[in-house]
Amino acid sequence: MNRLQANLCLLCTTLCWSTEVIIFSIIPEDILPFATTCITSLVGAVLLFFCFSGRIIKALKDDRFALLRRAYLLAAMNATYNLLFMFGLEDFDVSAGAFTLSLTVVAVPLVLFIQRKKVGPRTLISAAMVLIGIISAMAATFHVNQLEGLSLIAIGCVMRADFIVRLNRYAREHDPISMVSLMAAFSGLISFFIWLPLQPATFAAINWTGTTIASLAVYAYFVVGFAQVLNFFAQRRTTPTDATILYSMEIVFSVIWSAFLPPSLIDRAPLTVPVIIGVLFVVAGNIIVIYEPGMLHFGKKKEGAS
Repeated sequence: MNRLQANLCLLCTTLCWSTEVIIFSIIPEDILPFATTCITSLVGAVLLFFCFSGRIIKALKDDRFALLRRAYLLAAMNATYNLLFMFGLEDFDVSAGAFTLSLTVVAVPLVLFIQRKKVGPRTLISAAMVLIGIISAMAATFHVNQLEGLSLIAIGCVMRADFIVRLNRYAREHDPISMVSLMAAFSGLISFFIWLPLQPATFAAINWTGTTIASLAVYAYFVVGFAQVLNFFAQRRTTPTDATILYSMEIVFSVIWSAFLPPSLIDRAPLTVPVIIGVLFVVAGNIIVIYEPGMLHFGKKKEGAS
């Protein structure tokens, strides 16, 4: 896998992640977000272990506590910033929320700068384009009463930026499938202990209809299992900054879903001129980071930082 192929895999990952808003709209509202995360993470972990048990056991024997410690750290960071996002997004609709979450694109270069790591000019230009897109889309509708939600999201974005930088390093040092399966297992356990005091009956409190089971199964397979494994493999051939910019394409997919899918599947959001301009800037920023002369030769492996 060369760098261009890795970036295309990250686009595929982002497309899978963007369907979360659709799946969540199908899951009954009385199922808490922590319950959804607990169930889908544990199911995803079981599926991966069932398919790759030998590989995972070997990785645990080779890496031992380093793999377990890092998987738990990523799971805890993921749970924390998602909790911040959950409360922060209450002040925004689907479209605006997707734009605010992509503020991570600014936080990753900041984290790398603090760690004294180099960020290339092409990546900075690309990040600036995405940032302009975010500001363009949100400036006309932003209100002062959304400042608290935006602050929570900003803190979450800084934590997510650190998460992405660590994930990129860990993906190069450990087996991706083993890391994803263990991270999913820890995420499920962390979510369970948050879910337990809120709804002591836990699994017994859920009305297990066919729709509920199907939606949770789809989420566990495509979002937790497939997308995360693809993400970890791609991270081995790209950089944290490139990955974060590519993640911002979730804005584009979310806007498409919220503008064109029927209200029965998702809360519709208006496709305004500022949103369209914002999306165009995000797409332009991604084109800058994806395209590089000479990378269209799929048979050659090419690595390097932006």
